[in-house]
Amino acid sequence: MTTLAGPPPRLDTRLPGVRLRVVQMADAEALAALYRENRDYLRPWEPERDDAYFTVEGQRDNLHDLVGAYATGEMWPGVVLVDGEMAGRITLNNILRGPLQSCFAGYWVARAHAGNGVATEALRQALDVAFGTLRLHRVEAFTRVDNHASQRVLERNGFTVVGTARRHIHLDGRWHDERLFERLAPWDDGIALVPQA
Repeated sequence: MTTLAGPPPRLDTRLPGVRLRVVQMADAEALAALYRENRDYLRPWEPERDDAYFTVEGQRDNLHDLVGAYATGEMWPGVVLVDGEMAGRITLNNILRGPLQSCFAGYWVARAHAGNGVATEALRQALDVAFGTLRLHRVEAFTRVDNHASQRVLERNGFTVVGTARRHIHLDGRWHDERLFERLAPWDDGIALVPQA
């Protein structure tokens, strides 16, 4: 492990009832309802969406793209479940292989679950997928500089700040600066491309 990454935080207590799984085409109805319920809540943090995105058909189109990207190894698109009910989304995006072995994490949880540790636990489980199942070396994440809740989720999962990207993303009608975070794999020794078998 490098000094840059630092030791991973102790997350001995898992939040009961929080589970991740890969999206399925059958999720269209539940996701459409969840997006509609949280449309205003997510507006500052999510890209602008047309009304069709919030329909079952719009989610079917979205899920079709996500399932296709998962099949080619470009992303790991997940849903966050709390006690078996849909509570949000988490995705390992832009999976890069070769000398990079990295991805970007993106996540959100419904307003009803915000501030309860659900996002922190979901990201912890996604890191298990990234560093275990996918054998990636680095996970990166961007947050708007004013999204302190998301930054706390990252910090609790051992991410460190790399820097700030000026006017990096267009959300809620204007360009915003974003803070870049990174987390290296627990198996990182500064030499190995992938973890030892």
